[in-house]
Amino acid sequence: MKPSERKTEIITISAKLFKEKGYSAVTMRDIAQAMDIKAASLYNHIKSKQEILVLIIIEIAEEFTNVINEIVSSEVSAIQKIENVIQLHIDITLRNSDALACLNNDWMHLTDKELIYFVKMREDYEQSFRTIIKKGIHDGEIQNLNHEVIIFSILSTLRTLYIWYDKTKSLNARTLKTTITKVLLNGIL
Repeated sequence: MKPSERKTEIITISAKLFKEKGYSAVTMRDIAQAMDIKAASLYNHIKSKQEILVLIIIEIAEEFTNVINEIVSSEVSAIQKIENVIQLHIDITLRNSDALACLNNDWMHLTDKELIYFVKMREDYEQSFRTIIKKGIHDGEIQNLNHEVIIFSILSTLRTLYIWYDKTKSLNARTLKTTITKVLLNGIL
């Protein structure tokens, strides 16, 4: 079920505020003020700040999980799978960097089953990427280097892309995708 337009607006504005100030520093009153409504009106659409955080983070995490599952099961080379993972991260960064910032910076504020669910998705995502890299090394598509270093290098770049891109925004999507893919796959040599 899709959230109402007002709920979507609350989520979008909240993600921006969480990115700017951090989840802990933002109050429901801050969100209401940014929307130019009374704080009590927020509760007609949303139960709590925690619900907002769950909606932001879980939606993005599920998208990452669903797409990497499709990538892993696809009948393409390991290199093409890595390119597809890179494209996924860039697409989400360009489309919703505020939500991505929440996912990366505020996930630890999730509670109970949502926290367990998120951590499992994140671990499964990394394991799926690990599977792609190991197969690429095994098949000779990727240099026989330490796979954990490869995983760390690529994923840490992709997970923090929103920080760098928000500061520059000077590259169009095509140039960004092409250049990052070449640098991450081929290095600078």
